[in-house]
Amino acid sequence: MDTKGITEDHGAAHGAGDLAQSAAMKLSEIGERTKQLGTKFKEPERQRRIILVIVCVALLLDNMLYMVIVPIIPDYLAELQSEADHASFNARVINAGNSSNHTIFKATKGNFDLQIGVLFASKAILQLLVNPLTGTFIDRVGYDLPLFIGLIIMFFSTCLFAFADNYVSLFAARSLQGLGSAFADTSGIAMIADKYTEEAERSRALGIALAFISFGSLVAPPFGGILYEFCGKRVPFIVLACICFTDGMLCLTVLKPFSRGERENMPVGTPIYKLMIDPYIAVVAGALTTCNIPLAFLEPTIANWMEETMHSSQWEIGLAWLPAFFPHVLGVYITVKLAAKYPHLQWFYGALGMVIIGASSCTVPACKTFSQLMGPLCGICFGIALVDTALLPTLAFLVDVRHVSVYGSVYAIADISYCVAYALGPVVAGQIVHDLGFIQLNLGMGLANVLYAPALLLLKNVCQMKPSNSERGMLLEEGPTGLYDTIKTQERERKRKGLSNVVDENVIDKYSEEESFEYA
Repeated sequence: MDTKGITEDHGAAHGAGDLAQSAAMKLSEIGERTKQLGTKFKEPERQRRIILVIVCVALLLDNMLYMVIVPIIPDYLAELQSEADHASFNARVINAGNSSNHTIFKATKGNFDLQIGVLFASKAILQLLVNPLTGTFIDRVGYDLPLFIGLIIMFFSTCLFAFADNYVSLFAARSLQGLGSAFADTSGIAMIADKYTEEAERSRALGIALAFISFGSLVAPPFGGILYEFCGKRVPFIVLACICFTDGMLCLTVLKPFSRGERENMPVGTPIYKLMIDPYIAVVAGALTTCNIPLAFLEPTIANWMEETMHSSQWEIGLAWLPAFFPHVLGVYITVKLAAKYPHLQWFYGALGMVIIGASSCTVPACKTFSQLMGPLCGICFGIALVDTALLPTLAFLVDVRHVSVYGSVYAIADISYCVAYALGPVVAGQIVHDLGFIQLNLGMGLANVLYAPALLLLKNVCQMKPSNSERGMLLEEGPTGLYDTIKTQERERKRKGLSNVVDENVIDKYSEEESFEYA
């Protein structure tokens, strides 16, 4: 018996040893595969694609969260308002007559509309105020950390939306989203511009990002409406929070935002106030604001107009903007393809887009049916795609040729341009419709786009310049900032005076190698 027991113990020990050895081999294989996967992530091309995916998901989330509240929050607040009105009515019905009751209801209704407008605009307003600071912060610390911070803030904002049960908490969630967007949107777009240095690749990557922005904005209302109808208020926000958490973990794993390597090697960017007074950047920023005004002003006003003039049902109002996604993507695709073949005509694509936006905006009031309205709305989104896809890469190009190639502040300016339109829209558009009318609103927006289009002619000569043949100091009428700049400036002066056609290329090459090593 003892021998048998010893044999069994020995067999068990041997089996445990084999199991431990097998487990060690499996762990070794997993470790090797993880190491290989990490090595693949470090490949420049693969890393750029992963970065593009992370940024596109972040932009998708931000714009879905921006628009998903459109079918949810007004109805939810209406329930809360109805309960408050009912309690107030019961308290006053004994002492008030029918006329005064009607007055009380009208005042409450007006206050409710104002609350909705302020809630919708709070995100863009806070984003507008914070963007100058976040742009400077991004230029100082790099793009990875601000993107991660933005995703964290948007995650908490989404969770707060899910569990908010009063106006104050909803307002806090909306404002918190604006803070997260100021970090995530600006750093994400700037990171794409930094990683994709070739103009054709940059236009293509930014075009993909814009397609995700469009998809998020247009698919969010039906997404939120359906889930809200069948699953309740919390479910749409919980789904978005889970996606945001996943994207944040991917950012933390792949980009390593707390690593100091990128921050130590970054050059000092041009201050945002200098970029703002650059006339070319100012023209682009004005175009981005003007082209988004029709979309920002129509979103809060077109539903009431459709109910009054077309007697549209709720599903028609909810789906009014969804078909516009396809011409928007088509506009992005066409502009990217044209920019690859004719990059010097970026200004023309933007101007053409503004003319299309203006014409489409003017035709909106003439529509009598839901199917007719689809045409102008698709035209507006197609024109916006042309403008955005042409001018966002142009901003990076202007920074390359006129300033230091650090893109946080310049895309903070672009984000400010969008926020100006979307901050004014929910607050100002309704008042304009009330005072002047829906037709005058659309004609004014269309005229503004058509009149602004010729201003993009200012970009005609700039877009023909090459970064390698341009000197930011000379363009800004500033002195050279380093040895390399000094040598190139002196070379141009000698050529201009006819004193010399040759410069010591060895000195330039030597300094170029040192400069490349310094910023590697």
